[in-house]
Amino acid sequence: MKTRFFLLFLTVTILNSCDTSQETSNSITVSFLESASDKALDGRLLLMLSTNDEKEPRFQINSGLNAQLVFGVDVEVMKAGEEISFDNSVFGFPYPSLATVPQGDYYVQALLHTYETFNLETGHTVKLPMDNGEGQQWNRSPGNLYSEPFKITIGKNGIQNLKVVMDKVIPPIEEPEDTKWIKHIKIKSEKLSKFWGRDMYLGAHILLPKGFEEHKEAKYPLMVFQGHFPSDFGGFRTTPPDPDTKPEFSSRFNVEGYNIIQQQEAYDFYKRWNEPDFPRFLIIEIQHPTPYYDDSYAVNSASQGPYGDAITYELIPHIEREFRGMGEGWSRFLYGGSTGGWEALAVQVKYPKEYNGCFAACPDPIDFRAYCLTNIYEDENAYYYKSENKKLEVPARRDYLGQISSTIKDENHLELVLGTKSRSGQQWDIWEATYSPQNNEGYPERIWDKKTGDINPKVAEYWKENFDLRYILERDWDKLGDNLKGKIHIYCGDMDNYYLNNAVYLMEDFLEQTTDPYYDGEVLYGDRAEHCWNGDPELPNHITRMRYNSMYVPKIMKRIAESAPAGADLTSWRYK
Repeated sequence: MKTRFFLLFLTVTILNSCDTSQETSNSITVSFLESASDKALDGRLLLMLSTNDEKEPRFQINSGLNAQLVFGVDVEVMKAGEEISFDNSVFGFPYPSLATVPQGDYYVQALLHTYETFNLETGHTVKLPMDNGEGQQWNRSPGNLYSEPFKITIGKNGIQNLKVVMDKVIPPIEEPEDTKWIKHIKIKSEKLSKFWGRDMYLGAHILLPKGFEEHKEAKYPLMVFQGHFPSDFGGFRTTPPDPDTKPEFSSRFNVEGYNIIQQQEAYDFYKRWNEPDFPRFLIIEIQHPTPYYDDSYAVNSASQGPYGDAITYELIPHIEREFRGMGEGWSRFLYGGSTGGWEALAVQVKYPKEYNGCFAACPDPIDFRAYCLTNIYEDENAYYYKSENKKLEVPARRDYLGQISSTIKDENHLELVLGTKSRSGQQWDIWEATYSPQNNEGYPERIWDKKTGDINPKVAEYWKENFDLRYILERDWDKLGDNLKGKIHIYCGDMDNYYLNNAVYLMEDFLEQTTDPYYDGEVLYGDRAEHCWNGDPELPNHITRMRYNSMYVPKIMKRIAESAPAGADLTSWRYK
């Protein structure tokens, strides 16, 4: 009996020893040359593997069905020539460990997403990636170090003694130039600079109306187009489509030659903008990237600072002074889709007198009982449905037929690889950076454990009181209602890719039962329409998404006619 026990013990020991050997069989080091940087750097070091060379691996990292491999580690004071090891203990996506990567041929690349140190007004010191003019894109951010991809083969013994050396630096981005129609501004924000402990800037691209120079007497209403970081004013061109443009297929919309359609739509908008009866407006697209994302979500938040106040009370008044805006709440309108849809509604709710209407298309979750497919107040876990005997992951993305391409767990695990402490620059992390309180380190509190998906109910309660737009409207309707009557317009496809229509249903339920006053706006749905349907039932998504700047104009004009105060200027800007 003792002999059998000893042999069993010996066998298990040998097997464990073999397992340990296998787990440590992958040996990769990453370093950078002094020619790339002679300074010690902080940041997130990423090792990427791709099964194809259609693009560099850094441009193939996503959570969808075509996901490629990425592993990440935090580095501090990394110096030229210092080798950082990647072994089986490093967390990755879609494979959690290098030990589970299948054998085969791969293209390997490394990138260092560099961080800066911020001494916040709150007393915290944090390390974050500063935007460098690219709109917080880790794979394109100027100053980031990277290596050229090269091919390797992973055999049965894993990866042995692989050295990856970063010798490239992503170059600076050129600022867009002013034209007759489009102007660009950037201002230092005193409010944001105080919060971040360093100079911080806000920018905007301004589309001028026809006759701006000739009609010095005119003052103009302002249309604020909310959304992701714009490199320039989009969807406006003064010439027809380039005749030599090669048609490109859009897999997202299943449309051939979509690039040519985009050029034609931009030119058609230019022609509409110049029609005699088109109202003369200022339209602005705001640049407000933060160290957490490509924009701030346009509200005040604990971890990002007073972006709402900075935009509403610093940037917009500056634009109105420089470009003859009316500078009054009745003459300002908000619109946008997705992130921009949430921002349009949130800014209207939080600054009810400063704007005269919002047109929110496919907004990010506006009721956290439907935080996509998670109820953060009642669910215990965001990654799995509650079940005693079954483990079923919660979807994150679908198409209009319901086919699923990623899960909430997938997307969050990818973010965790790209950056700890809400620093990935991706969607779920920016929601935390916007909605959460700060933790003891000065970073956003997690709404759920990033690895397991277990929800923190205390953080959920904070979200509810400060950023759940449906809850805030219901809680404060007696104070907000009179200033929001007629101002709320929401549009969403009933097959939104990210299930955002679920929260819109809940918002509509509340709005339709409002009294004293009735909200007197509109909520519309697109049949079988995906993200980002914006309210036109006659045209497909791939067309209407390029018509934000003109499609709400009739409704805005109607709103102005109904709500402008006595004596308001309704004529100086209506010239032919």
